[in-house]
Amino acid sequence: MTQPTNNRFPGCIPDSMPAAHIFSKEAMATIFEIFIFNEDEHYAAQAAWAAFDELDGIEQKLSRFIENSDVSEINNLSAGQSLQLGLDTFRCLGLAAEIYDQTNGAFDVTIGSLLDCRLAEDKTLRNPLVQELGLARSRTGMNLLRLDEENHTLTLSTSGVQIDLGGIGKGYAVDRMAEILAEWSICTALICAGRSSVLALGSPPKTEGWPVKLTKPCNTGQILERLFLRDEAVSGSGVQKGYHIIDPRSGSPVENKLAAWALAPDAATADALSTAFMVMSCDQIKNYCLRRPEYQALIILQQEDPETRQDSILHFNF
Repeated sequence: MTQPTNNRFPGCIPDSMPAAHIFSKEAMATIFEIFIFNEDEHYAAQAAWAAFDELDGIEQKLSRFIENSDVSEINNLSAGQSLQLGLDTFRCLGLAAEIYDQTNGAFDVTIGSLLDCRLAEDKTLRNPLVQELGLARSRTGMNLLRLDEENHTLTLSTSGVQIDLGGIGKGYAVDRMAEILAEWSICTALICAGRSSVLALGSPPKTEGWPVKLTKPCNTGQILERLFLRDEAVSGSGVQKGYHIIDPRSGSPVENKLAAWALAPDAATADALSTAFMVMSCDQIKNYCLRRPEYQALIILQQEDPETRQDSILHFNF
């Protein structure tokens, strides 16, 4: 459940973009872009930068790498200690808890201890001692958190829990940016968090939706799907050579999938589901989508026989 940003990452890329005002900003270790349809470019710029200001504030709360962020303070709590959280952090954790339940633990933001245990600083795989892995697993699970809706507090039931919102934070930020644009009466826009998460608001004039293409890892020239998004989000997760995604349920690296994409009504859910789909079995993904027709999935399975050099591409609800 780690998402390195690089040119081998499975892409969600704006394609043949209609004329629009484009604004960009670096945050959360990637480039955020906003495409806005509005006759007044100056007004569009003001709205975009208001959204980027919101993005900056969210990063300060959600990043585990920023000292004194909400997440950093959570990660320093001991068993039984409580912490009052900012509204964005509380909402993000609440959504993460819902998706944890829906996916039976395949998506789990308490995976920080497992990531630290299983991955070296360069994100390559390491082999921890049995005792080390066991300790990390004992500190993993959303059941170790208690969220108090009335007071917006979080309490840990055990020490050493490490929150990592890397699998949902960008999507959550995109959704909040969309809310800011709506406050500015911007109804037609596309918000991109690097190549991992995209949210479409409305659609450009005389089109069926914002054009976005999904591209294969290691080969962005190979287009897997062309989408036309309208009031919908898509997010992708995947691996590259030397990088690994960890299954929070077992603590083991994912071995048979190259990439997963999820389509959902909001970016945070799409972001989290693309991460979950990387570790869920195909039957689990199928059943999840069958119960929720508003969600879609596209999965690339790596063939066991390297001589075939032909990966399997599976679609669910497409």
